Amino acid sequence: MKVSNSQFLNNSKPIIKKLINILSESYSYVSVLGTDINSKRYAVNKMGILIGDGFLGERGFVVRVHNGVNYSEYSFNEISEDKLNSIVDEIKSKLNKVSEFNSKNSYEVINEEEIVQSYLGEVLIDPKDITSEEIINKLIAIKDEGLSYSDLIVNFNIAFETSHISKMFISNKKDLDQSYIISQCMMFSIARRENNTKYYYDSYSGLKGFEVVEEAKANVKKIVDQSIKLLDAKSVEPGEYDVICAPDITGLIAHEAFGHGVEMDMFVKERAKGAEYINKVVASNLTTMHDGAAAIKDVSSYLFDDEGTIGTDTVIIENGVLKNGISDLLSALKLGTIPTGNGKRESFERKAYSRMTNTFFEPGNDKVEDMIASVKKGYLIEKMYSGMEDPKNWGMQCIALVGREIIDGNLTGNLISPVYMTGFVPDILKSITMVSDHMDMEGSGYCGKGYKEFVKTSNGGPYIKAKVRLG
Repeated sequence: MKVSNSQFLNNSKPIIKKLINILSESYSYVSVLGTDINSKRYAVNKMGILIGDGFLGERGFVVRVHNGVNYSEYSFNEISEDKLNSIVDEIKSKLNKVSEFNSKNSYEVINEEEIVQSYLGEVLIDPKDITSEEIINKLIAIKDEGLSYSDLIVNFNIAFETSHISKMFISNKKDLDQSYIISQCMMFSIARRENNTKYYYDSYSGLKGFEVVEEAKANVKKIVDQSIKLLDAKSVEPGEYDVICAPDITGLIAHEAFGHGVEMDMFVKERAKGAEYINKVVASNLTTMHDGAAAIKDVSSYLFDDEGTIGTDTVIIENGVLKNGISDLLSALKLGTIPTGNGKRESFERKAYSRMTNTFFEPGNDKVEDMIASVKKGYLIEKMYSGMEDPKNWGMQCIALVGREIIDGNLTGNLISPVYMTGFVPDILKSITMVSDHMDMEGSGYCGKGYKEFVKTSNGGPYIKAKVRLG
């Protein structure tokens, strides 16, 4: 079913256009982003039930104007005919002051093409058509099923989060709106034997509604079994190994290696080594990597970004060669490049940065069973914990939950946990020798810019065989 647009934004559009007309008499560029996101989270475990706001919820507007030197912004969350004059006065009194200073950080005026376009997403089950009581009862039933499989399961957590995202972008030449739903469901099975406690998880997400909970329900037993098996997991003997990375780990590598590493606002600040390697070999020729709102259909797909740039499919690495970065509008202006539609804000009150959307490696031609058979001694790595990357020096660390031992081309059933993967980004990517013909995406997490500015992203790809250092 089609997702409905925000009535709040629809009702606000005429007065926003009037605001833009008034401000355009004083400023050479004016735009307004309007945001209305209804976000809810439901969680259940043995200890209780939680119903609350999701992370993404917000409602408000941000005005961007060219102040004569560069760009200034003003955010607010209420608009009406009665408030219009006071908003104009606030903008003029606060934003004009910057033009009084001789700033080296100057930007040219944005030259826009005329675009009028809208997008409405579709879901199978709209969460607003289900009561909170029905949602909680469904989660309780799944939790109880998880707890029923073994006395070793001390808790089973399940959480469902859904966000109805509506945005509009208005300027003198653009009239854009979009409305879509993203949802995710995560399950954690916690097992304990004596003083040893382990957990295993799985997540389901996408441009979907309540149907993600049905997807999760089908895998309860698998999650429970894996959490119990982890009670026997050992630590890895540190060293360099051939590994097969499952799609979520492949995605984590893509995200950390040449996701953050090619955010082009870091090019402007001279904080990214990737700027020096455009059109140079940085990976195996089996490696092609994409990012973009239009690159694949997942949680970070949209018609336009938070600066009114239409989403694209950016080929970052093509057959091992670094080709492009991802940019917000102002970084592209400064660098003289074409913006890629990667300008994203944590909220309407926050600055837009160059941010990842859907980041992934393309699938190849290999079969997973052949990849495993090719490993003499190594591991199949799955279930990402977290990752870190240094864009300036290209060091990377990825932490995974599970490593499955491979000896003489066979999975032995022995596990290691947790798994720390480290290395120099080009060394890891150049070591890729096999790429599977199957790929998956994972979009249940959030991405920070450094330690803040969290936004929704997805990442993924195929299984890959590479050589990495484990610890």
